Amino acid sequence: MPTRLNPYLNFTNNAREAMEFYHSIFGGELRVSTFAEFGGAPEGLQGDNIMHAMLESPNGFVLMGSDSPGSAGTENGSSAGGGNVTISLSGEDAEELRGYWEKLSDGGTVTMPLERQMWGDDFGMCVDRFGTSWMVDIVNMSNVAS
Repeated sequence: MPTRLNPYLNFTNNAREAMEFYHSIFGGELRVSTFAEFGGAPEGLQGDNIMHAMLESPNGFVLMGSDSPGSAGTENGSSAGGGNVTISLSGEDAEELRGYWEKLSDGGTVTMPLERQMWGDDFGMCVDRFGTSWMVDIVNMSNVAS
C-alpha cells in the first residue's frame, strides 16, 4: 500500500452526523468505530462518540474524522472551520463538482460564490454546516496550454 495523505477532521459530539453527511455526498464505504467499542471514552466524551471514522469514496477520496474534546467550543462543532485547513476539490468534471458544491454549501456559508474567475476556471469557497472549509475548482480546459 502506498503512503497516503488524508484530511482528518475533529468534531464535538457530531462526528457521526458529519461523516454521514459526507458519505451522502461522496458515496463509498463509511466505517465508524465508537469509543465504547474500544473500552471507553476519554474525559469530556461519551462511549457512543466516534473514536474513528473513515470514508473511502469510489473515486479515491479518503476523509477521516472523530469526536474530540479538543474541538469543544469551536463554530459548528468542528475544529476545521476557521482553522488553517481547507479541503480542495478540483478537476474537469463540471457536473460532478457542481453537485459536490451544491451539497457542501447547502446549510453552510458561501465565502466565495462558485463562478468564473479571472484565471478562467469556475471556483468557489464555502464552509459547510459542520464548519469544514472547502474550495471547489472546475478547470476550464480551453485555458490549459497544450
